[in-house]
Amino acid sequence: MPNKFLTAEWNNLIMANYVIDPKVLLPYLPPKTELDYFNGVCYVSLIGFMFEKTKILGLSFPFHVNFEEVNLRFYVRVKDGNTWKRGAVFIKEIVPKIAITLVANTLYREKYVTLPMNNFYNASESEINLGYHWKFKGVWNKLEATTEKNHAPMIEGSKEQFIAEHYWGYSKYSNITTFEYGVQHPSWQIHKVKSYKVECNFEKLYGKEFAFLDENPADSVFMAKGSPVSILHKKNL
Repeated sequence: MPNKFLTAEWNNLIMANYVIDPKVLLPYLPPKTELDYFNGVCYVSLIGFMFEKTKILGLSFPFHVNFEEVNLRFYVRVKDGNTWKRGAVFIKEIVPKIAITLVANTLYREKYVTLPMNNFYNASESEINLGYHWKFKGVWNKLEATTEKNHAPMIEGSKEQFIAEHYWGYSKYSNITTFEYGVQHPSWQIHKVKSYKVECNFEKLYGKEFAFLDENPADSVFMAKGSPVSILHKKNL
């Protein structure tokens, strides 16, 4: 795996997507990137999922193989010759493992924090109930969904495809330097969400500029089945 820093599976991704004023995101925008829009609208996504079968440089580490993650991210693009690279930038990534936080923040300049977390997943013949919980300042936050059991490919040009298929990660190292890394995975199958619950104190977790999300419902929510993924080694953009 000469160019793979991390391999894993990302499974059962709940993606809750919110319309946001682009001005809120400008302070977080890495140099040499620009905001990416879907039909003229800017989005931020709260995403919960399972990190499973995790290996770093081909090695697995005890107690750091399977764990939850919840992140808040937005979408950018970078011009590379005559093509656009479409990627994601993370406001904050929450995991329950301190070693993951230390590695990601030190090597990739990401925004990981370590908090107590748990998850649940229950499937019947017709539906799936799942959720991710994280504890911040003594209060449990929740991202939960009930979905249809069946899944289907994403529709070409759909909002779901826009949200899910950003195959680059960008992190702001300084006011002049950006880290870029590739994210490899196949196109995901998606489950239709029948109902969902978001109990998250956005203001306390992410800052006062995100306080409006405490009152606004998600514009859309879907669940991606997930797949094996590879995170490539970073480079300076």
